[in-house]
Amino acid sequence: MRDHHHAQGGYRGAGAGDDRSRVAFRDFSLDNPIRAIREVSHDITGRRPVRLAGGRQASALDIQREYYARAVEHLQTREPNAQIEQVVDLWGRQLDAVESQDFAKVDTEIDWVIKRKLFQRYQDRYDIELSDPKIAQLDLAYHDIKRGRGVFDLLQRNGLAARVTTDEEIEDAVDTPPQTTRARLRGEFISAAQAAGRDFTVDWVHLKLNDQAQRTVLCKDPFRAVDERVKRLIASM
Repeated sequence: MRDHHHAQGGYRGAGAGDDRSRVAFRDFSLDNPIRAIREVSHDITGRRPVRLAGGRQASALDIQREYYARAVEHLQTREPNAQIEQVVDLWGRQLDAVESQDFAKVDTEIDWVIKRKLFQRYQDRYDIELSDPKIAQLDLAYHDIKRGRGVFDLLQRNGLAARVTTDEEIEDAVDTPPQTTRARLRGEFISAAQAAGRDFTVDWVHLKLNDQAQRTVLCKDPFRAVDERVKRLIASM
């Protein structure tokens, strides 16, 4: 498990939470979200403008700065939460790093920055281009999660990649899904179906019993952890 998922979850929690409707944001609806994702992902400076739904343009930094500012304001109205405050601090430092192009202060904390630094060192060491097959091989090895074999694990053990989770927390997460997202619904459905000996199919949004009726529940909201439809489907087993 990469610790950047911890950061992503914290960003959402800081900017939204249970009372997210109370946080006012400027409208940054994208004209073409899929195209915007591609454009932003190819721009390490964060400054490439993307087209918004109303015809305006904004950069990834513009959008992130707005959400970050609202998150900081929102935290001032809530009870102190050390974990969320840690994540928001990292969020701000990451934006500063992208804006200044000085990644030294986050190069052990942000996944893509860690990988970028690794690749750059490998290129310098062997005098190769980013397109070299050796880099592709290193990329695959970086994502090998097996302890003692993967590159990321080696980086952690050498202090080049920070972590916020313990081994015990990771082991627990293997069997216990997050309790505030639809992952909880998937976990409850799978456990119930296995206990009942039922054939089933599950993906990100579908919970399906493979019986004659082919009963299926569509879970579109990733932050909905309780659903009466899922309860009824489980009760019917």
